[in-house]
Amino acid sequence: MSTVLFIAAVVIVLAVGVVTGIALTVGWRLTHPPRKPISMQLEDFGILHYQTVLFPSRDQDVLLTGWYISAEENHAASNGYTIIFAHGYGQNRLEPHLPAPSLAKRMLMAGYDILMFDFRNSGLSEGSLTTVGLHEQRDLLAAIDYVQQHHAGQQIVLIGFSMGAATSLLVAGKDHRVRAVIADSPFYSLWDYLKENLPHWTGLPRIPFTAIILTLMPLVLRANPRNVQPYRAMKWLAPRPVLLIHGTGDETVPCENSRRLLEAADHPDAELWLVPGTGHVRSFTAFPEEYSRRVLSFLAEKLPDHPGQREEVGADRRKAPSSQ
Repeated sequence: MSTVLFIAAVVIVLAVGVVTGIALTVGWRLTHPPRKPISMQLEDFGILHYQTVLFPSRDQDVLLTGWYISAEENHAASNGYTIIFAHGYGQNRLEPHLPAPSLAKRMLMAGYDILMFDFRNSGLSEGSLTTVGLHEQRDLLAAIDYVQQHHAGQQIVLIGFSMGAATSLLVAGKDHRVRAVIADSPFYSLWDYLKENLPHWTGLPRIPFTAIILTLMPLVLRANPRNVQPYRAMKWLAPRPVLLIHGTGDETVPCENSRRLLEAADHPDAELWLVPGTGHVRSFTAFPEEYSRRVLSFLAEKLPDHPGQREEVGADRRKAPSSQ
């Protein structure tokens, strides 16, 4: 009998070890995603004048890289604002499925300077760990620092996609140098999101792997997803304007996340555009003209001292009509 119990105990220990090992391996891969190459050039989108920039993250030990694009150098009248692009998880400054330079060109021609950069562990930037909005806040704060130091007088607007959208909300909540945020497909709370959706990313059964990964990985990496809570930042953003954009067909980060963020904001200059049928960060791809028009109109209406502030803009986007 004792032999049977011993064998059973060994089997249980081995099974726990195997399950834990699988969970840690998958968790490690998720926080160390492979880099995507910079496979497109700005010249491909008619942007001929830009500067390659390097600047340290707020960590100081992670060097970030990107492009600064001046409206005036590209023959557009500057409006005094710089839009900083913040890309999604596993992407880079190009956000290839948009692609970001296409949207940047439209913003550029409207008079906005543009800063596009790679978060840590992405593109050509240094670093090896992706924390889905935790340490990335230090990178985005450093991008704001760069603009303020090298382009004095420029006002700051953030536009982010998925992880970058959540990071933009978090940074704007703590840094009042940010005058407005455009957040495309953000999550409400990283911890809540992972509890519900981690199997989408791991390909593993929810039980027992989700609990094991969410318990062990924060200890291993010293990076706790409980500290990434964009909904808290929404309360601190007021009265600065924020436009949330979310596709109703998003199965990666369901649009309910943006609905809940809008409720958390509870101020009149927070708006939500729900885009019928589009998937995760696919609204610009599906409706580039309407997307650009809505973003530019929102900024022209809401930003103080914007040259287009007094122009008429579209109706309330809380109840926007379907895209056609």
